[in-house]
Amino acid sequence: MDHADLAAVWLTLKLAIVVTALLMIIGTPIAWWLARTRSRLKGVIGALVALPLVLPPTVIGFYLLVAMGPNGPVGHLTQSLGLGLLPFTFPGLVIASVFYSLPFVVQPIQNAFEAIGERPLEVAATLRASPWDAFWSVAVPLARPGFLSGAILGFAHTVGEFGIVLMIGGNIPDKTRVVSVQIYDHVEALEYGSAHWLAGGMVLFCFAVLLALYTWNPSRRQTL
Repeated sequence: MDHADLAAVWLTLKLAIVVTALLMIIGTPIAWWLARTRSRLKGVIGALVALPLVLPPTVIGFYLLVAMGPNGPVGHLTQSLGLGLLPFTFPGLVIASVFYSLPFVVQPIQNAFEAIGERPLEVAATLRASPWDAFWSVAVPLARPGFLSGAILGFAHTVGEFGIVLMIGGNIPDKTRVVSVQIYDHVEALEYGSAHWLAGGMVLFCFAVLLALYTWNPSRRQTL
């Protein structure tokens, strides 16, 4: 692999780490709310979170590009704050990836929270635990498999993104060119040897991720 390939690998890993950390922070309260609420908005919010599962990434990328562009509301806000525009920058890639990978983190954590049931939290309440204490001392430890699944799936999905990162980040070397875009460039230039190295690495990585997911998560093993 040459410098461009290594730079794309490093940028992809950096993007996946940052996005996964943000997804765990953002996705956990959303998953908790969806698992516990009886609000009529649960279906609406759940559908919005799951939307990236069915929408083409180019559609999401297009609307994010419009929103973050010079005439969009996000673009106006970032320019007024002196931050410039987000498209074709690493922060723009992070925001787009968070939107696109959100359901892969929220849904496993939500399912884990729902599987806990009411009884453990009621017992914690009888022991005078506050809702905050019950969440951290009871719900989070019991939902650990869901957190593990969400983190692994969010990381792997971010690594494998193509359409949305191309729409938002373009193809700027050392700045927004991730592995999937680098493979596309190699294939377009008929550099199949270089494409094989990166594509083969992606296959091995994805297999290792899924192997870890099904090995470390007992609940998933039992469903096989």
